[in-house]
Amino acid sequence: MTEPDAHPYPQRWLALAVIAVTVLMIVLDATIVNIALPAVSADLDITEANQQWIVTAYTLTFGGFLLLGGRVADFWGRKRTYLVGAVGFALASALGGLATNEAMLFAARALQGTFGALLGPASLALITVLFTDAAERAKAFAVYGAIAGGGSAVGLLLGGVLTEYADWRWCFWVNVPIAVLAVLAAWRIVPESRAPGETSYDVPGAVLVTAGLASLVYGFTKVAEAAQSGDGGSPWANGPALTFIGVGVVLVAAFVVVEFRVRNPLLPMRLLLDRNRGGAYLTATLVGAGLIGSFFFLSLYFQQVLGYTPVAAGFASLPVTAGVLVAAGSASQLVPRVGPKPLMVAGGLFAAAGLFLLSFLGLSTPFWQVALPGQVLLGLGLGFTFVPLSNLALVGVGEHDAGAASAVLQAVQQVGASVGTALLATFSVTAITDALAQRPPTPEDPTAPLVAQVEGYTTAFAWGAGFLLVAAVVSAVLVRASREDLPTDAPVHAG
Repeated sequence: MTEPDAHPYPQRWLALAVIAVTVLMIVLDATIVNIALPAVSADLDITEANQQWIVTAYTLTFGGFLLLGGRVADFWGRKRTYLVGAVGFALASALGGLATNEAMLFAARALQGTFGALLGPASLALITVLFTDAAERAKAFAVYGAIAGGGSAVGLLLGGVLTEYADWRWCFWVNVPIAVLAVLAAWRIVPESRAPGETSYDVPGAVLVTAGLASLVYGFTKVAEAAQSGDGGSPWANGPALTFIGVGVVLVAAFVVVEFRVRNPLLPMRLLLDRNRGGAYLTATLVGAGLIGSFFFLSLYFQQVLGYTPVAAGFASLPVTAGVLVAAGSASQLVPRVGPKPLMVAGGLFAAAGLFLLSFLGLSTPFWQVALPGQVLLGLGLGFTFVPLSNLALVGVGEHDAGAASAVLQAVQQVGASVGTALLATFSVTAITDALAQRPPTPEDPTAPLVAQVEGYTTAFAWGAGFLLVAAVVSAVLVRASREDLPTDAPVHAG
């Protein structure tokens, strides 16, 4: 295959279709097991405090290694990295479906995240170099934005169907045939490209940031375990938990110091120090924290409180997808007219309003009264946010940094998802424990445990709304780019 150049690659739209399949696979895989959480936890005897690791083990390694994956894609070859990532992702998925205990499952999810960290940035970097025309690239980013926003909800629906009519293990095995087809198609259709220049890798940076984030998330998990134990003390006064959180902060700080000093950093600080791009990355972090956390608790609410079947819970999550698709289509038309900032601010406010509305869910609240409008608002907000984020974070990036810039956008979303889910799980378990202490279950009051669960979930929704509200404020304060600042012709060529 020839590499794309200033002339449009003839099969670029067909290549986008192939890439979109694997992008959808890695996005929905962050949520496809959410609907299966009760079944997986019961089958493998996973505690309430530890079950968030089913999600976090994936998002943590994904976010932690994405930066390294972006550099590998740039220097080793984007197509080659894409193919290796897809094959590895399929093998890790097969292992997850064979899991016989929680350790094996968590390890498989971590491997999925690691190979996803190769596949994700390679996919987005390929889109960046394939589409050299600004108008076509905007359409390609709109496709990516719709997939990034809607894929999570599609994962909930697919997870429900597979869990109810097959087995939760098919939530993992379904990735295998998809990956095989994508690899065979990409081998013939997608062209190779790589960045010119220095090709050294910042391995110490990758180790520091991944270990630091893992320590943070594990520390929050220990807080949740302390809250669940009900020993009477403050869970935030737990010594081991605070130690892990402190070590995590130190390691992440050390990562920042290293990035300023190494010759070829994993995270080029020039990408973050640009005001508009830095604002976009911070917004994406906060949105990731609210998004994945909301799906995690909403799926538990539908099944464990309302008693929905997995399929019914999946269908009940579709309003988010509808909102995302409507908003993403509109946003792709509006970005060139009004610029990214108004849409990002409006998106954050819509999404925050949706989660805030969900915080009013009760033990028997009718679906149409709160869950439906709350999810529609959430979906509209995410759609209006993702499309301008993709444009703002990636347009005008030099060819040498295309993979790194792509990786940072995805990484901060996954890091936000990891830390956000751990934090929200901690707040939720603490709220559940406090509610049970105030209203212990008795034969005369058998609904007390469910009431406590609802209190925990709505507490998480309220905090998630706070994350998204802060995201809107960050967009309003930091982003200065207008429609005139978006380039009308910003080709990025492969070297």
